[in-house]
Amino acid sequence: MRTIKIFKALAIVLLLCLNSINAQELAVARENGLFGFIDKSGSFVIQPQFKKVGTFSEKYAAALQDEKWGYINTTGEWIIQPKYDRVKAFNSGYALVFENEKWKYIDSSDKTLEVPEADKYFDFNNGVALIKKGELTGLLGTNGKLIMEPKYTMIKNFHDGFARVKEGTKWGMINTKGDITIPVEYDGLSRHNKNGLWAKKGEAFGILVNNSFKAIPDAIKIANFYETSTLTSVRVGKKWGFVNSNGEWIVKPKYDKVKAFVNGLAPVANSKKWGYINEKGEEVIALQFKDAEIFSPDDNLAPVREKKWGFIDNTGKVVIPMEYDISAGFSFVMSGFKKGFINGLARVKSKKGWTFLNTKGEPLGGKWFQNVETFVDASK
Repeated sequence: MRTIKIFKALAIVLLLCLNSINAQELAVARENGLFGFIDKSGSFVIQPQFKKVGTFSEKYAAALQDEKWGYINTTGEWIIQPKYDRVKAFNSGYALVFENEKWKYIDSSDKTLEVPEADKYFDFNNGVALIKKGELTGLLGTNGKLIMEPKYTMIKNFHDGFARVKEGTKWGMINTKGDITIPVEYDGLSRHNKNGLWAKKGEAFGILVNNSFKAIPDAIKIANFYETSTLTSVRVGKKWGFVNSNGEWIVKPKYDKVKAFVNGLAPVANSKKWGYINEKGEEVIALQFKDAEIFSPDDNLAPVREKKWGFIDNTGKVVIPMEYDISAGFSFVMSGFKKGFINGLARVKSKKGWTFLNTKGEPLGGKWFQNVETFVDASK
């Protein structure tokens, strides 16, 4: 038995190592007005040669040449020649492209997916795509066939296999098969999160506990649950506090502004000064900064600002001086950008340009660029 456990443990370690070896993390970088891709040494693996690009998704990135879009692989070779007027990123094996005044889905061999006629097509996500006919929206599968005929007024993007749907004025939730998982009976509903869901019924805001609505008295707004905590913020009057996924108050509403808990700490503000509290509501880093962001789950550092941005550790100690700017990404397909450290690197700007800092505050490869975008694993 002991030998089997050891073997399993070694197999897991080997698998993680192989995944790490196979991963190819690349980031968009601009130099001399053109875009290319750098690796984590700061070196260009695809030389800056494109007027515009998108980030890698499913091993391919969109690129613009001579005013037409195509797709390149991780060596910079065209896998789909630039011939499209507009394009989207690959997802679930397909990408939306615009040609001859029409949108269509193509695979990585540039083969068109045959689909039913519709007034509007949307990107694939979680293996399904939204399709709109008239005023109603349905679901399309990667085989080009309808999973669900258009029947809802609106369907939001899928998250973890679930999407909010609207029928008339009411909201509910479905899975990727089109099955209803939350009845369409609410006046407001958060996107899916394994840590919890909020809903609105009439004028009341509350938490869904085992799919049953639990109102929170006097609440006028609830934030979406974040992936790193079972607590979410709730506004009562002009103040914010935190409840758990059962709708129980953990931190009474007393702050002007709050952000999400990560690694047990959340940024909070009163009188335009930011600090951090723990999940007991104790102020563990004094309210002293002009602005503050959430901690990085992996690196446990958080961006804070006076005139410029720097980074603190979870004791409040400034470990990287406040002398940088940070902002969202610039790519035409960029979404969901997070400020601060991601996998050991943080995107920052100074008078020298843009770079990534490591946790010691050192620029990536000692280099600065006209612009850079967050690293993604280009191997998957």
